[in-house]
Amino acid sequence: MNWRSARVRILLLVMIGTILNYVARNSLGALAPQLKTDLAITTEQYSYIVGAFQLAYTIMQPIGGMLIDRIGLTAGFALFALAWSLANMAHGFARGWLSLAAFRGLLGMAESVVIPAGMKTIGEWFPDRERSVATGWFNAGTAFGAVIAPIIAALVAKTWGWQAAFVVTGGMGLIFAAVWYRTYRSPEVASYVSAEELAEIRAGQRPVSVEATSIGAIVTTSRFWAIAVPRFLAEPAWQTFSFWVPLYFAKERGWDLTEIALFAWVPFLAADAGGILGGYMSPWLQRWRGFSLEGSRIAGIWIGAILMIAPGCVGLVASPYAAIALLGIGGFAHQAISVLINTLSADVFPKNHIAKANGLVGMCGWTGGLLFSLLIGQFADTIGFAPLFACLGVFDLLGAIWLLALRRHLTVASA
Repeated sequence: MNWRSARVRILLLVMIGTILNYVARNSLGALAPQLKTDLAITTEQYSYIVGAFQLAYTIMQPIGGMLIDRIGLTAGFALFALAWSLANMAHGFARGWLSLAAFRGLLGMAESVVIPAGMKTIGEWFPDRERSVATGWFNAGTAFGAVIAPIIAALVAKTWGWQAAFVVTGGMGLIFAAVWYRTYRSPEVASYVSAEELAEIRAGQRPVSVEATSIGAIVTTSRFWAIAVPRFLAEPAWQTFSFWVPLYFAKERGWDLTEIALFAWVPFLAADAGGILGGYMSPWLQRWRGFSLEGSRIAGIWIGAILMIAPGCVGLVASPYAAIALLGIGGFAHQAISVLINTLSADVFPKNHIAKANGLVGMCGWTGGLLFSLLIGQFADTIGFAPLFACLGVFDLLGAIWLLALRRHLTVASA
């Protein structure tokens, strides 16, 4: 990959948008202990607040993907960025768990487009051999945003209050919306891409069969379910890291807001490394071990699934710092898995329908995350977090087994 190319500049731009998206999203988790006290929110009610975001996000992913496919990335992503910024800023006006859940649902609707839009951007701008690497860097934006969200939110909240923290973390997205709208163009019409680079991009993209274009056609293909089921099983881990880890350390490890701000970012920093290295793993396996394109993606997912045993052991360690380390391994592993599953969705569906197909895959994933969050809300106060973390060590292994069993359905037929 030429690091001075136009496609790398586009990748940097979409990474910035993803970082700001996750800063807004993860500010709730960092502020959860204070919000529970100030707004008299129970653990069960907090699970409903989280669930409102997840339900809205789940439903809107394919809808957002269809809108992006129809109106284009330039206007579409800018519009959704504007919406998520305003929705997150509105959190500062919450007066109880119901109003917070309502604002959270609006945020989920607006933020649902970030992964489908990012994958469509990568599908448009990158040759097949570079796609997993680009996805790795793009996915690193999700983890980096989660790293800095607790720091920003905690610092602002300690100085000006939690209301200001939501305004600040949401307001940054307004700048991105304007920059994206003025800057992003598809490769065919972008004035900043050379003829040589455009030819390189097109020559490196294999044709994909176009029979799966409608939602009904996509969800009836075996290739969709080969990817969707592992995503369903993988997403509970990321939802747990994003929304429940700060509350876990406050409740079971006795940490205050300052300690959470100092250490809760560690799993997300590890996730950055996992996302980037997971992206490079696929071309490395192809080049040095002779794996096929799909085989290299699956092998990387298996490596991540084995490493996901680590966060399942959190309940077995006495030290909170050991727990953070195990969750860090989990963050690394999950993002490697996420990168490769998302890349597969760009590999096996037509370019003009990547956002919609990825949105449908994401809908399955977020359904799993939503159900698991509700499970945590029901049982965390009675059985504790340890058995729930243990489940995370099993889910991805089951997903990897499923993916390997359906591998033959991921071979792409040329148009």
